[in-house]
Amino acid sequence: MNHRHLTLTTLASLGFLLGTASGTPAQMIHAETTDGSPVQQTSQFQRLEQPLWVKATVTAAGFGLIGLELWWFLFSHPKTQKARASGGVQEITVTVDGGYEPSQIVVQVGQPVRLNFYRTDPNSCLEEVRLPDFHIARNLPVNQTTRIEFTPQHPGNYEFTCGMNMFRGNIQVTRAPEATASTTDSAMGVA
Repeated sequence: MNHRHLTLTTLASLGFLLGTASGTPAQMIHAETTDGSPVQQTSQFQRLEQPLWVKATVTAAGFGLIGLELWWFLFSHPKTQKARASGGVQEITVTVDGGYEPSQIVVQVGQPVRLNFYRTDPNSCLEEVRLPDFHIARNLPVNQTTRIEFTPQHPGNYEFTCGMNMFRGNIQVTRAPEATASTTDSAMGVA
């Protein structure tokens, strides 16, 4: 529903902009002298006639950029990766380069998690990573790995962001498969 509304709103806005931009150019008001004779004005600006193919190319490029923007923000899916368990710790490396890769991380509840943030992007926005739900904020030096460890106690989705809250990632905490099976079995009366 939101995608349809946003798409229709974008198209309506584009139609309005094209309608106002294709109107007639502003007319210059001719000044008159005190005796009523017109004052000769020189204009530094002259209307340039462009060939139709140039107008069509610019319009097509604009529609292409709008389509790319809609795809990027609405239809592209972030890469999801499950943390690997090793020695009782769930561990994953997150590359910080124009965002977070992977930006969706799946871990299990009640097990320690180690996120290794490796920053290659010198952008000042990515100098810090924050995990507000776990009360963690760390600086990320360029070309170094910064380890962040915590243990999620409850299933759910937890966000991590850059220091300016522009780049985001998500940690999905799920129940352990055996805990779900034993809960289902006990609810059904199976011993």
